[in-house]
Amino acid sequence: MMKKTPPKAHLVGIKGVAMTALAVYLKEKGYLVTGSDVEEKFSTDPILDQIGIRVLHGFAPQHINKDINLVVVTGAHGGATNPEALQAKKMQIPTFMHGRYLGMLMNDKFGIAVSGCHGKTSTASMIALILKEAGYDPSYSIGTAFINNIGPAGHYGQGKFFIAEADEYMTCPLTDRTPRFLWLNPKIAVITNIEFDHPDSFSDLAEVKKAYLDFSQKLDYRGTLIVCLDNPVVADMIDKFKSSRVITYGFSPTSDYRIEKYFQSGKTSFVAIESKNIRLGELIINVAGRHNLLNALAASIIAQEVGLPWNKIREYLKKYTGCNRRFELIGQKNNILLYDDYAHHPSEIKATLSAFKDWYPDYRLTVIFQPHTFSRTKILLEEFVSSFIKADDVLIADIFPSAREKFDKSINSLDVVAGINRLRNNAYYVKNQITALKLLKNKLTAQNIIVTMGAGNLNKWHPSILNLLKEQ
Repeated sequence: MMKKTPPKAHLVGIKGVAMTALAVYLKEKGYLVTGSDVEEKFSTDPILDQIGIRVLHGFAPQHINKDINLVVVTGAHGGATNPEALQAKKMQIPTFMHGRYLGMLMNDKFGIAVSGCHGKTSTASMIALILKEAGYDPSYSIGTAFINNIGPAGHYGQGKFFIAEADEYMTCPLTDRTPRFLWLNPKIAVITNIEFDHPDSFSDLAEVKKAYLDFSQKLDYRGTLIVCLDNPVVADMIDKFKSSRVITYGFSPTSDYRIEKYFQSGKTSFVAIESKNIRLGELIINVAGRHNLLNALAASIIAQEVGLPWNKIREYLKKYTGCNRRFELIGQKNNILLYDDYAHHPSEIKATLSAFKDWYPDYRLTVIFQPHTFSRTKILLEEFVSSFIKADDVLIADIFPSAREKFDKSINSLDVVAGINRLRNNAYYVKNQITALKLLKNKLTAQNIIVTMGAGNLNKWHPSILNLLKEQ
């Protein structure tokens, strides 16, 4: 009997975290997977190497051949207009944008979708860990390189659940402005918060709110929507959500599930949860920040919704210690520690810096921030300026532009520096890595946290910063 040839999938822009998660999923499902991307090193390179996925450098029509059964395309690198996408369509190979294909995968499972301007990745990662520890073997595709104590952020499981990070950004900037999460049809959905972001995708907050209302309507009539009542935009919209069942959570006393109180011991938080004035129990959280207490509560509610008892949720959740680029410790020398964090919106920056001060109250906090996109930096400039209030020193690198936007000479990192210095006079423009290292050398103290922050490529500076720490 002839052995059946496995299907072959090709992923255009495979090094992006969401695409790598999908690549792992497809590989585990039995596909032969190839991909293409730029030569630049990504945090996902070790994962792709480890599972034996060949990555072709650059984008060229000749990368597409008749043996390929499926092509999935990222929104970056031209999206649907990428030469490989065009060649695949010319050859009549089924070709899908990432957001749309993710929705197709969810249609075959019990979908759990985590949306929100901030907290999507952490919340989805917590859900994946809890359900995996419970033996449900869920499938998942989450927007990070890896999840501590699990591995890569993509997995094809034998269980019925599929967990997806639900991104509000547009499907393809050049050809399809549909918010990506509108391709999903979940049974359970989370909205962690709603704020104005992605000014290249939404003109104002009203457009963002409409997108989330549309997303809430993707739930079927038996679906459950779980929303954070602490977020003022969500609270204002609560009566507009059309889902048959809406569950609220937060610190707010009117929430269905609320954090009654919590205390921190070292780097562990103990959180008392109540629902309808009944104490449910305690959660043990081993990641930093008040925002992560909310993320953990959202994940716990979902776990309870699918049938897990509270004592098991508590047991599994305490094993969660974070994921790639979220409060990630890169290295240390004595009491000088280097962290990396993905925060690139003012609200995320505030929350993350507060978390550092909670964990390290006696340490000097030095931030190296790389603004992401001209449009976001320009529209949210004043919010960025005030978001660094808890930092002792702020080093601002050049704006990391999106491949999808044009250079905008009306905004630059000096504008951010000037704004911060009007408030605290502790910001410095660093044109390059050498400038940053010189400043760090002069300012580091015996107890110091350094955090590189943003959605760009400051990870390239980590080896040099670690070498500097060795000299201290």
